[in-house]
Amino acid sequence: MSHGPRTTSAFGVWIAALLALPASATSAYVNVDIDSGDLLSAKLQGLPSNLAKLFAPESSNSPVVNASRCKVYPGDAEWPSDKAWSTLNKLSDDRLLSPTPQASACYEGPNYDPEKCEAMTATWGRSYSHMHDPIEMMSPVAQGMTCLPPNVFDSHNCTRGGFPLYVINATKPEHVQLGVNFARNTGVRLVVKNTGHDFLGKSGGKDALSIWTHWFKDIDYLEEYTDEKLGYSGPAFKAGVGVQAFEIYKAAHEKGRAVVGGEGETVGIFGGYIQGGGHSPLTSLYGTGADQVLSFEVVTADGKFVTANSTSYPDLFWAMRGGGGSTFGVATSVTVKAHPDMPTTASRFSFTSEKIGNETFWAGIRSYVDYFIPNADAGTYAYFVLIPNVWTGIFTFQMSPFFAPNKTLEQTQALLQPWFTQLNELGIQFDPNITHFDSYYEAWRSSFPLEVVQKVNATTGSRMFPRANFETEEKREELYQNLRQSSENNRVQVHFNIKAVDPANADNAVNPAWRPNILFAQQAVRWPVNASNEEILKIRQEFQTGDMQRWRDISPGAGSYLAEADRLEPNFGQAFWGDKYPRLLELKQKWDPKDVFFATTSVGSERWRVESPGNLPNENGKLCRVDQ
Repeated sequence: MSHGPRTTSAFGVWIAALLALPASATSAYVNVDIDSGDLLSAKLQGLPSNLAKLFAPESSNSPVVNASRCKVYPGDAEWPSDKAWSTLNKLSDDRLLSPTPQASACYEGPNYDPEKCEAMTATWGRSYSHMHDPIEMMSPVAQGMTCLPPNVFDSHNCTRGGFPLYVINATKPEHVQLGVNFARNTGVRLVVKNTGHDFLGKSGGKDALSIWTHWFKDIDYLEEYTDEKLGYSGPAFKAGVGVQAFEIYKAAHEKGRAVVGGEGETVGIFGGYIQGGGHSPLTSLYGTGADQVLSFEVVTADGKFVTANSTSYPDLFWAMRGGGGSTFGVATSVTVKAHPDMPTTASRFSFTSEKIGNETFWAGIRSYVDYFIPNADAGTYAYFVLIPNVWTGIFTFQMSPFFAPNKTLEQTQALLQPWFTQLNELGIQFDPNITHFDSYYEAWRSSFPLEVVQKVNATTGSRMFPRANFETEEKREELYQNLRQSSENNRVQVHFNIKAVDPANADNAVNPAWRPNILFAQQAVRWPVNASNEEILKIRQEFQTGDMQRWRDISPGAGSYLAEADRLEPNFGQAFWGDKYPRLLELKQKWDPKDVFFATTSVGSERWRVESPGNLPNENGKLCRVDQ
């Protein structure tokens, strides 16, 4: 195809040039007063009818396509022709890519390049090496493990596996519309990718068409934004969905502001993060990320480009604030509240059981549990991990960090001192390293570790433990014993002592389990790197019926966080959305009746199943209906 998708070699040159451009040159969201539907219609004029219908928006007389059991895949009679793909490329301003996995440079074939492989392998575990890639996910287990650096996991060859086949590098709403319409009208599987941080691998899909939103990078500061229905009047930021945490935090700091976003610096916080709820170092003060949203610009499943807010498409607005990404539409920009910048204090330290013994170590952890409620109520955010070592029998605690926004050094010391006194009395030595910063941005930038690509032999489950688990000595002891049991079962644990305040007029789809939450807890199960599919599946299932079920049993009616969870989470609708799930199902049927959008464990996804080899929960298989 003379005008077809870009080849891998051309892509490499093109992306290097793109990265060299300023953000304003690579991305722009279109303001709502520009009718992108008309722009799209103009593009379709003059096309032969058989091609134009592939890109046309939904209408009352649109035919039902692909009534077969599975989405359309290469080799199927319904797979779009080369001419159709070439036309999609032309209509999208030559932004259709056909990239290959990064690790293809390490395997025999047309992309083999030992020097490139060595350079890529050296940084493969860092999120910065993946965030600008159009297909790479930071969850290799969810991708399907089909093309990884050999020193990480030797797949012996490189196949596409769970990676998309084509990618639209969207920078305008009409690019998104073209992708949505093409997928709906052809039956090809559609996925949406921003940076690829989701633990469950929702930004991938075997041989799918992907809409890559990473380069929607504009940021506008609005000094005064008023929404009487939401009860908000104050400053705001309107940001393209590709804006990442390190970008919006810096922009906010320059205006003397702070915004609610994740602790991970490379997360694209206006995509799946904010649409799924999103916890933040500021959540104990202001609520979840979704609670901050004032407006979305979004392409819906029928191909329309609309503004969803409290008065325009309010039900869509409700659903997209917490209902999950890749479900109701593709957002191109989000407007969020801006809060005053604030001084912040942070503490980072660690201790192990090596010299003090396991019982003393665990006595120190038990004493900490007593302070979870007062610390969360004080508006702090504690990010800590428990690391077991089965070979040495040593346990490690790391506070990374205890984060106290809008707290002075003295106030933070006063909060921590009662627990620190108990640790000292137990003979546990540590350096609290309590540091005060003049701004939230400086504290955030100095305190949190860079997020990494997930391991190739592990998966994570999570649970929100509500206030009820901490209100009595008996319940605190019960929770502590369960955390200790998980460590003794060799589960690495990551914890966030946090509460999600419920801002005024914050009626949205955010999991109600966030509101009484005091501890958001994660634990990971590991398996041998060379384990068979059968062994992996058995280990993962036993993890759910064992360690994860123990956590559920002591927190009845609570839930889990949809972006940091296990694909095997049972009854995910209740776990991720509680009693809001029935309404979300109704809105999914209203806004996407043909299931154009799908992501694993998303609203309505129980109607579909990725039929992966070995029945493993990954994207390395066709997406098919379960009721046919």
